[in-house]
Amino acid sequence: MKKIAKVLVLIKPYRLNATLGIIFNVLEAMFGAFSFTMMIPFLSVLFDLTEDVSTVEPAFALDFNSLEAWFNWFVQDLMNSNSKLYGLVFISMLVIGFSFLKNTSRYFVNFFMAPLRMGIIQDVRNRLFKKIITLHIGYFSGEKRGDIVSKMTSDVTEIEISVMRSIDMLFKDPILLLVYIGVLIFMSWKLTIFVFILLPITGLIIGGIGKNLRKAGFRGQTLLGTLMTVVDETLSGFRVVKAFNAEEKMNKRFMSVNQNFTNIMIKMWRRRDLANPLSEFLGTAVMVSLMIYGGNMVLNGDESLSPSAFLGYLAFFSQIISPAKSISTAYYNIQKGMASIDRINEIMLAQNPITEKMDAKNIKQFEHSVEFRNVSFRYDEATVLKQINLDIKKGQSVALVGQSGSGKSTLVDLLPRFWDIQEGEILVDGHSVKDLKINDLRGLMGNVNQEPILFNDTIFNNIAFGVENATEEQVIAAAKVANAHEFILQTEEGYQTNIGDGGNKLSGGQRQRLSIARAVLRNPPILILDEATSALDTESERLVQDALVNLMKNRTSIVIAHRLSTIVSADVICVMNEGQIVERGTHEELLQLNGYYSRLNKMQSF
Repeated sequence: MKKIAKVLVLIKPYRLNATLGIIFNVLEAMFGAFSFTMMIPFLSVLFDLTEDVSTVEPAFALDFNSLEAWFNWFVQDLMNSNSKLYGLVFISMLVIGFSFLKNTSRYFVNFFMAPLRMGIIQDVRNRLFKKIITLHIGYFSGEKRGDIVSKMTSDVTEIEISVMRSIDMLFKDPILLLVYIGVLIFMSWKLTIFVFILLPITGLIIGGIGKNLRKAGFRGQTLLGTLMTVVDETLSGFRVVKAFNAEEKMNKRFMSVNQNFTNIMIKMWRRRDLANPLSEFLGTAVMVSLMIYGGNMVLNGDESLSPSAFLGYLAFFSQIISPAKSISTAYYNIQKGMASIDRINEIMLAQNPITEKMDAKNIKQFEHSVEFRNVSFRYDEATVLKQINLDIKKGQSVALVGQSGSGKSTLVDLLPRFWDIQEGEILVDGHSVKDLKINDLRGLMGNVNQEPILFNDTIFNNIAFGVENATEEQVIAAAKVANAHEFILQTEEGYQTNIGDGGNKLSGGQRQRLSIARAVLRNPPILILDEATSALDTESERLVQDALVNLMKNRTSIVIAHRLSTIVSADVICVMNEGQIVERGTHEELLQLNGYYSRLNKMQSF
């Protein structure tokens, strides 16, 4: 019930629609009840059961027998003045009128509920995506990308199908049941008490079958996430799959997960599909029991129930079966949908350890220096950085070199607070990065990564990414600085050319120059280059390196490099080993030390 309550909280922004939906549901139920109660006088007229009706108008009172007597008198009076056919036509016109009002109310129910249902799904998607992009980088290192995509797509769709459509039923069918049961009590409280004894028994039987539906749904959606992960990994590593003749291996892996997913879904659907036939059978059993019990009352001459009233009661009771079945179906659907809600809540309830203080300071300009003071960092239990001390003055170019795994990338990730340090301080112009507004801090920096990250969009939009209202002149100027303008003009539609998924229509050097142009356009005072040329051929490296030289002019830059030839002109070169800075100085100074840097230089020269 708590999780259902959480779903109902989502309705709050649409409470006007919900209120109007409830009002028209009530009207639909009332008009439907009126149309069915017309069956009683219709049967009375048809089978000549109104012959003994008093010619004197009976007293009007709010109980079923009095209302029935008054309406029978009214119809009999019409027939005495005209004919029996006139009475039947009059009752039929009332039925048609109530049916029109009932179905008009049903249309308005759907009219007001459609924005509620789709609006809630829109809100769920928006909240989920917003949560995803605000989580810290560490969250995604422990999650499968395919599973996250599955939660964003299939789980949200499952909520729409299972929960939101069931909310329509929960708004409508309980109201129908309450109105119908109220009328049944009004018609015969003895028969209705008998019904109340039987219905809870059927409810317990149906509820017992759906007990494990939610657990099976959770396992099924989890396996679907695994299936999406296999597809994502296969497509991402398609070249490797082909190169290592691993098509059959990946096919077997996919088929194995898909078979497990199919088996669970078959069990779940079989259990779910049992709801309709079982509820219909139990409804029929209750109806037959009611016919026997009520028929016995009529045969024994019970004055509280006339034959026509009993037939009307049965007809009215038959209308309870449909909303009762709908409620049982809604129960099954909600149980299945709750599994998707549980999976989505894994993301929504995830904590982001990178938090901003309430009194965080604004910082719009970089004036003096960046300082790492006694910085230590670890992932879980593995220590990555140990007592790092580094002072980077404004305008300096600082290079980080060292073997893979020495902590270079981790060090630069700490500056924009992709991670938070456990010991020490990182200061920007004397302010701890933890005391600054995160958006302001990251706004001071521009990143160019080893693998250029581009989007399936136009060249113009990729360069202008992160800069609001960038003009064409500004984008072209940034492309020229990045040595990208000439190759862009050679594409089919110039700056409006779509570069494909991840920029796969471009070469590695072209993709990297676009990412440099993006950094140029942002014009950050602090530049972070993470092995920006290591994956390029010699010619592309030269073009990109020239672009980087243009980019680094008059900027504070932190450069991670494996190729020492790209950082010989750096103001300070820091050599890292096992999470520590073991050497620092200029290129010439480090060569004279004949230490780590000298050995790296000799190896690359060789």
